[in-house]
Amino acid sequence: VKCIYIDPPFNTAQTFANYEDNLEHSVWLTMMRDRLLHLRDLLSEDGSIWVHLDHVENHRMRALLDEVFGSGNFVAEFAWQKRTSKSNDADVSISHDTISCYSKNRAIIRKTFNKIPFTANFINPDNDPRGPWKTAPFAAPGHRPNMEYPITLPSGRVVRPPAGRCWPRPLEGYEALLEDGRIWFGPKGDAAPQVKRFESEIESTVVPDTFWSADSVGSTTSAKKEIQALFPGVEAFSTPKPERLLERIIHIATNPGDVVLDVFAGSGTTAAVAQKMGRRWVTCELVEETFNRFTRPRLEKVVNNEDQGGITLQKEERADAAEDGLPEGLTPEEAQKFTSLLNKTIKNDDELKKNPAVKQLKTMTKTTSVKGVVNWRGGGGFRVAHLEPACFSYDPEVALTTLTELATGELLVRSVAAQLRFALTPKDFHFDGKRGREHLVVVEGVLDEEKVGEVMAHLPEGHSALFAATVVDDSARKHVRSFKNGSRVVHVPLEIFPYSDTAEEEK
Repeated sequence: VKCIYIDPPFNTAQTFANYEDNLEHSVWLTMMRDRLLHLRDLLSEDGSIWVHLDHVENHRMRALLDEVFGSGNFVAEFAWQKRTSKSNDADVSISHDTISCYSKNRAIIRKTFNKIPFTANFINPDNDPRGPWKTAPFAAPGHRPNMEYPITLPSGRVVRPPAGRCWPRPLEGYEALLEDGRIWFGPKGDAAPQVKRFESEIESTVVPDTFWSADSVGSTTSAKKEIQALFPGVEAFSTPKPERLLERIIHIATNPGDVVLDVFAGSGTTAAVAQKMGRRWVTCELVEETFNRFTRPRLEKVVNNEDQGGITLQKEERADAAEDGLPEGLTPEEAQKFTSLLNKTIKNDDELKKNPAVKQLKTMTKTTSVKGVVNWRGGGGFRVAHLEPACFSYDPEVALTTLTELATGELLVRSVAAQLRFALTPKDFHFDGKRGREHLVVVEGVLDEEKVGEVMAHLPEGHSALFAATVVDDSARKHVRSFKNGSRVVHVPLEIFPYSDTAEEEK
């Protein structure tokens, strides 16, 4: 598995509609430790695990992750702004969750994590043949006499560096940038100089930072809207995560074709996003009602192209439509918000609506809509596997695996076949499973010489048999070996699970 994302019960002393979430700290930590040990074994050497929690258990989880994965494999702790509104009825308004990332091998992860797209408002109001650009301040901290020369703007106004700062280059460096058309003085030629940085010259991706805003990856509100759009009229899952949040994690940690695992499926967000991003995935849900109401129906909608929310559609954006370009430092989104607020302010004032200054402000902040792009059109598929009742139980007091009361009949046969990696052969009257040229026979009770002889009479030439019996007679073992065709006997469960205290400690 290349990427594991888990959003386990937060242990907040609440009982949500879809899972139990009120465990004592020690019980919760033991439950999580058991799972983390297995997850660590499933993780590839270049893989990472992302554990999503809030303030209640995160500090305890960090200590547990240090123990299981090693403190040296800690990558980062990401803060996700899950809400933008404030809770004035609380002593402190909690606005973020925490996602702790650990690697299987920190040295490898440094080379395999993907950068995220760099976003900036590039413009080209002067029709520069080098294409769109954005400005960067032409100033540096401190005092350097050779970098504090006066600059005459195209408007004729003379400027010097801001207080406490100097120009970033000596005069000859400034003149070289000016001659190359890399200095911008604003649309009217009267603004302090800024350096033009062209989109074609700037790296298109950057390393991810540790604060993920609701604007960039969504919030709990947007996540609930995604679920409500998928299941209209059904009460939304209590704690869904927005698809863009999972998109960010999966993009950083994996590439198309890699395997993503989530063992707390819930509403199925991780699997849905992994499917849309061309990753393979495995997800698990313990509560059958949650699986039937949310997880499976959602994933069916994804593969059938009936899910138009989340990352299926790239959201509609705003673009600069001002005649002279938007004012310096103003993004299209900010300009749209400004215009919207301005229109609300003057809604009932006809005189202000006709005011030339107001009209000029609207002209300066004009934007246009850019239609969203369809990122997903359905396809692929998935298989559903149901976990059977347990046939085996481990007793740590005696360091042995024992059979449960349910270990009988066809359930025992299926379980033994799975543990020994045999394919079931239900239509074969004599053998329960097959693995290459070896055939499986599961015996519930005593395996004796008579049973061995009966089976061996039907064994194909050049093949062998594996007898898995709950009670084994020593004479039966000798009788099986006497056939000299590689056939053998194992006891169920002692020779399937040869555990000991030492083995547990090593695991």
